Amino acid sequence: MSEENMFSITRASTGNAARTGLLNLPNRQPIKTPHYLALASRGAIPHLTQDNVVKHTDIRGAYMAVEDFVEKGTPILKYNPPNGTSRLRAYTATPDNHLLVLGARRSPPVPSPGASTDAQMAIMTAFGFTKLQATTFRSLTSSLDPDIVVGLGDIPYGYYKVSYKKIDKITDRTARWMQAHVQERAVAAKEQASKQPMLYAPLLPLSCDAQRYYTDHLEDMVNDIHGLAIYSTVSMADLPAELQHLPRLGLTEPNNPRAVLQDISHGIDITTLPFLSSVTDAGIALDIRFPVANPSPDSPLPLGVDMWDTAHATDVSALREGCPCYACTNHHRAFLQHLLSAKEMLAWVLLQIHNHQVMDQFFQGVRESIERGTFEQDVADFERVYEPEFPETGGRGPRLRGYQFKSEGPNERKRNPAPFTVYKGKKGDQSEKIVEKGSVPVPGPDAMAEDLEKVGFAEKAE
Repeated sequence: MSEENMFSITRASTGNAARTGLLNLPNRQPIKTPHYLALASRGAIPHLTQDNVVKHTDIRGAYMAVEDFVEKGTPILKYNPPNGTSRLRAYTATPDNHLLVLGARRSPPVPSPGASTDAQMAIMTAFGFTKLQATTFRSLTSSLDPDIVVGLGDIPYGYYKVSYKKIDKITDRTARWMQAHVQERAVAAKEQASKQPMLYAPLLPLSCDAQRYYTDHLEDMVNDIHGLAIYSTVSMADLPAELQHLPRLGLTEPNNPRAVLQDISHGIDITTLPFLSSVTDAGIALDIRFPVANPSPDSPLPLGVDMWDTAHATDVSALREGCPCYACTNHHRAFLQHLLSAKEMLAWVLLQIHNHQVMDQFFQGVRESIERGTFEQDVADFERVYEPEFPETGGRGPRLRGYQFKSEGPNERKRNPAPFTVYKGKKGDQSEKIVEKGSVPVPGPDAMAEDLEKVGFAEKAE
């Protein structure tokens, strides 16, 4: 299959830029667009082992980040799979027919306080902030061998605003990074017969007019790039005609289904959904349909159900009526509420399976709506029927790795309080002796029964 035939547009919506298409790479499951990619953390989709991904979901591709694999001691850099298998695919045990997309940073990334330079960009690993050399990134994208590589872009994250002076700098830097990547790929293509990953060019989160110097270079390289990575839909409004036919990967970090629909209406073909694992962590079971079944409900409907609510403790109905997912066809709300209360990891496994199933059906409805020509009206109905944000939840999520999250400011509450603390006892209780000033120290693990009896822990059996 030629590269020109790997993506085709099947229907364009009237009145906006929404469109349907087909991304069909050799030896991979075809992906009807609009659709989404699962987000991986250190090579795995949160809460799901690869066998569960295959057996209980219809996930067809995943987005992974180089910053997960460049920290010191990561064995993937020394791993050589047999028979020429993709190093990234074999190391992460990704199914052979799933699409693998590799970018420099996670989605969403942890903002780095360090600024990028012409030779390197700031990233965040499990060992802290560091610098990723542009040459190292290009070398890794070749040796890890994903299906699609998102080229290096000087994307402004979090800590600083883009001034007019900064625009020229990041535009020029991204253009030079992309030119260097294309040139190295051309040299490699002449020296070796093996195929290379497809290259998606990043568009800066600016209007195309503001980054005209860069988009002019992309037009010159249009035969060497295979898609666009979009970080803001503002860059879609005046996209040059020479780049319109390319597939568009959305890295816009939508935080709810409304934002997803808006991205699709601007022409995003494949997107990532950071909120999907976030709502799973929060213990929320998604309950949305697109198009909506009843466009005129008595009151706005919630986007999901808080499964921490003890009202579900005796509810033996499915997480969502009619849902065909494994969680809904084999278990009920009472069981899931019990698992959450007991902090059993199975709770988040079942929720993740269910929430991916709901989004699969959501995107299927989006594609059918565009094909019918009713997408604009269906979006308006959805926004009127459903609440804009996910419900609040009081439950604690699973254990979290600190490097995944940025600090929100001083005196921030710990995300995972210590599970065990010194027992202080109630005032006047015998156990209060434990913490009284000058009392006997708390016994250690090797304490004798007499020691425990002295401080009120127990009485020695006769």
